[in-house]
Amino acid sequence: MEKINAVITGVGGYVPDYILDNEEMSRIVDTSDEWIMERIGVKTRHILKPEQGSGVSYMMKRAVRQLLEKTQAEPESIEAVICATTTPDYHFPSTASIIIGALGLKNAFGFDMEAACAGFLYALETGSNLIRSGRYKRIIVCGGDHMSSMTNYQDRNTCPIFGDGAACVMLEATTEELGLIDGFYRVDGEGYEYLHMEAGGSRNMPSHETVDKRLHFVFQDGRPVFKHAVTKMSDAVELIAKRNGLGCDNVDWIVPHQANVRIESAVARRIGVSEDHVMINIDHMANTSGGTLPLCLWEYEPQLKKGDKLIFTAFGAGFTWGASYLVWGYDGAKEAAKSPAVFYKEGKMSREEWKEICTSRDS
Repeated sequence: MEKINAVITGVGGYVPDYILDNEEMSRIVDTSDEWIMERIGVKTRHILKPEQGSGVSYMMKRAVRQLLEKTQAEPESIEAVICATTTPDYHFPSTASIIIGALGLKNAFGFDMEAACAGFLYALETGSNLIRSGRYKRIIVCGGDHMSSMTNYQDRNTCPIFGDGAACVMLEATTEELGLIDGFYRVDGEGYEYLHMEAGGSRNMPSHETVDKRLHFVFQDGRPVFKHAVTKMSDAVELIAKRNGLGCDNVDWIVPHQANVRIESAVARRIGVSEDHVMINIDHMANTSGGTLPLCLWEYEPQLKKGDKLIFTAFGAGFTWGASYLVWGYDGAKEAAKSPAVFYKEGKMSREEWKEICTSRDS
């Protein structure tokens, strides 16, 4: 019997049309473009405004709809939807159930995964294993977060970091030597004091006191988080590279979680990959948590070729982290007209043109 693997056959994405730049951010909180760019590398971030839409499901539905259109997949052919998010619309029902119901995916089951910024990495592994079981042939994996919903815009250290957005991939069965080849994933449970949202769960339920104390926002102690992220992501990438005979001469792309531009550079240097082979969109997307990895694929899709070797890596609260090795399944150049985000990143498109595209995708 031929070995079954799971390969990505399409990418869809969505970001809100409202762009919060550093100039406006400096009017909200005591900061500056120079300070943000030097420490984080973020110039602009997309923010989902209440009048535009509501919740992460709003963004994921649009990403999935675009994916179905691009791949010409019938809704009835989707067998499962996995959503990696830290900001679900509700404690229950799941975000996946909302997407399935809204888009008529009547033959699918679905569920949410919460692994903070490493969520998409874990969801991709989970979806791939469902397909490897032989019981499923077509699964959608989503990653995204409505980070502005839990960002404290009085905290100058954290509020410039985050943005909103979502993207998704189609996973399909293949017997070719393509798709997710290897993965390394870990959780150590040591990160609570450095990165968390203190209230809102069953341990510290919402109350007047928790709201007054502003406990429903992201808290991050930046220095230890930065140190752990650099070490854990770099170690994971190096392990995956050595295990699969990968290095600077045969890795086409490093796809790192978009947390800090300095972290991304450090991870690439660990195995000698030049920065022009590292997917980076933090400058205009910021940190969208579970959305960073698939949003990178959405933007860089036109540059991807069948057989390209990619190493993904992410690090998040918990601490959760890992890396995976994937061989790309199709030539993305044909999708260039459908994925114009890459032109904005390369300076070939104005901010106004980019906003117009984002607005049209919202329709």
